[in-house]
Amino acid sequence: MKNLGQQIRAIRMKKGIGLNEYAVELGVSKGYLSNLETGKTETIQLSILERIISDLNLVPFNDSSEESILSLRLQKIHHLLRQLDKKSPETVDHLLSTLEKSTELFSKLTVHNYEQ
Repeated sequence: MKNLGQQIRAIRMKKGIGLNEYAVELGVSKGYLSNLETGKTETIQLSILERIISDLNLVPFNDSSEESILSLRLQKIHHLLRQLDKKSPETVDHLLSTLEKSTELFSKLTVHNYEQ
């Protein structure tokens, strides 16, 4: 969580967003956001995490759990696809079809390479 908080702080500051301002946007206290950024809190509501990921285009690559990274990245993609679906359902259908076909193809290739 500390690494995630450091990334949140770095990106927020790089974008010129103040701690108080961003806490208000998120609907949390400035103390909570500060504690989150410094790793003093170990909990975060999923809705707040999704908002931070969306607002800051955040993907925490240095997390110790690869599964957590994948989960967060998929959540971010899901959120972006839902937004895009409101504007262009055809584009979302194309992207998902391409992803599904590519994933199936790479899965088969990977299995085939391990069998050899």
